[in-house]
Amino acid sequence: MLQAALHAGTASRRSVFEVFARRLPDGRRYGITAGTGRILEALENFRFDQPQLDFLAATNVVDDGTLAWLADFRFSGDIYGYAEGEAYFPQSPLLIVESSFAEACILETMVLSMLNHDSAIASAASRMSSAADGRPCIEMGSRRTHEEAAVAAARAAVIAGFDSTSNLEAGRRYGLRTVGTAAHSFTLLHDSEKEAFTAQTAALGAGTSLLVDTYDVEKGVRTAVEVAGPSLGGVRLDSGDLVAQARWVRDLLDELGNTKTRIMVTSDLDEFAIAALASAPVDAYGVGTSLVTGSGAPTAGMVYKLVSREGDDHEFVSVAKAAKNKVSLGGRKYALRRLDGQGTATAEVIGIGHAPENDGDDRTLLHQFVADGKVLPGWTGPEAVTRAVQRHAASLAELPPSVNRLQRGEPAIPTEYEE
Repeated sequence: MLQAALHAGTASRRSVFEVFARRLPDGRRYGITAGTGRILEALENFRFDQPQLDFLAATNVVDDGTLAWLADFRFSGDIYGYAEGEAYFPQSPLLIVESSFAEACILETMVLSMLNHDSAIASAASRMSSAADGRPCIEMGSRRTHEEAAVAAARAAVIAGFDSTSNLEAGRRYGLRTVGTAAHSFTLLHDSEKEAFTAQTAALGAGTSLLVDTYDVEKGVRTAVEVAGPSLGGVRLDSGDLVAQARWVRDLLDELGNTKTRIMVTSDLDEFAIAALASAPVDAYGVGTSLVTGSGAPTAGMVYKLVSREGDDHEFVSVAKAAKNKVSLGGRKYALRRLDGQGTATAEVIGIGHAPENDGDDRTLLHQFVADGKVLPGWTGPEAVTRAVQRHAASLAELPPSVNRLQRGEPAIPTEYEE
């Protein structure tokens, strides 16, 4: 597309591209925006270096004129969008790229891959943290996904309500709280469970968490208490009927005098399993596979569409794909969340070509992230994650109670348009 547009003389036409999801995953009531910060971090260093240019030349992907354009590529446009952590709904304009067609075209795959992945993880994480109802959730999915996806997933999970991650690289890059537990292999390494527990507490202190279900759970709990005493930080359960098991383990710990020892559960948890454990005396959840695969929705289904472009008279014209089964609306979009007098959201309002009318209670949703190619302060790094965590909590708090239901249903609020 770039090469053809350069040859046609249309590559420099000012254009507006938008990222949106035509629908939410089947039965979901809302989605959570994530990945924008990673896009902005990547954009600052988005260049075509010599080895890449040499490959494109050697394989005849593009011609010399296009290679010269790529060698000088620097994004010079503007980018707007929903803040990370913000809830979104069908047709929400999550990211708006305003630049030449050529510049926006080059960014498409990077933008979609990051937003689709991270928003899928954040949306699943939000449902899980909501189901946990204040009990901490720990991201533990690094072994179930690509190594770079693992870092992105940890970041997205924390944005959407998770307390911490086991991924140390995510902790290093984004200032996330990192935690971990021992595996069954550590117990099996030693000649007895008691030896394993003694070694772990000697190295990490009595406040560590001991995995008690390698052999017999009751014996494991008793051995853990014998080794660490009343200061034992926690025990982890990773198999069996977790609801029933957590109850009698809690009783046993209390009986042994370990009233402050916490119970952590793992074992292929998702939002439904977490909700089922609501009545059990569980203190924390470790979530892996379901989280990093989006809990059944591994992509957010977002698309990147040209909605407006400069015409021959230098005026902008609205454009849109006309397919009946893939509805797109032309025109640059603006968005606000309509709130009632109590501060509860009642609609997602999208203005086409203009900002929707704000009755004074409503909240504008679009922020500027990039101006003339420069990333604005506060939207990248650890600071961006902290801001996103706060936005996620505030966004969910203003949505109607239906967002907390795990049963299949329609979006929590409707999407309305103003033309």
